[in-house]
Amino acid sequence: MAQAQLKTQPTQKQTDRRAEILDAAERCFARAGFHRASMQDICGEAQMSPGNLYRYFPSKEALIAGICERNRADAVASFALVDEAKDFFEGLAGLAQRHLVDRSDAEVGLCAEIMSESRRHPDIAKLNQAIEADIKERLADMLQRAADRGEIRKDVDLQSAASVLMVLGDGMSWRRSVDPAFDTTKVLPLILNMVHSLLAKPNADGETS
Repeated sequence: MAQAQLKTQPTQKQTDRRAEILDAAERCFARAGFHRASMQDICGEAQMSPGNLYRYFPSKEALIAGICERNRADAVASFALVDEAKDFFEGLAGLAQRHLVDRSDAEVGLCAEIMSESRRHPDIAKLNQAIEADIKERLADMLQRAADRGEIRKDVDLQSAASVLMVLGDGMSWRRSVDPAFDTTKVLPLILNMVHSLLAKPNADGETS
């Protein structure tokens, strides 16, 4: 048992250290952008030597890939919360709150950086497109499960509905990153009403309920 515990400790330590490095890289990228933030800057932010950092991430591109994958994993995990909610729209509101309101300014700014960089860097574009395709498919699956449970209407193209959700989320995040006066807490209820109108089942009078 003791040997098994000793074997798992370095792995957990490495996982924690990777997370700390990614956190430091996020802060540097959000503050200075991908091009102006150097690996030396990230080393200083993470309080570690270049040689040690390169053991975990050999390049800025590898750091960006790590951040993107972590964001994808977080998004996937949060979709499960919608399935577990008592009401689909209540769960969706919680999901929106988590990703569009509760995230830090640094996290939101970093998403804008990734979107911008994907237009210039083919490898980042390919990575970002693959992750977004995965998220879209998982969103569509989440909507399909809700439709199967009878919580939302079934006569909507759920792939297109998933695209709409992504467009709304990207738009709010982008606006937040470029407009300091943008208040997501005021806008989010309006966005959720729009989504409700799109997905809610009509009642006997033909109105959404």
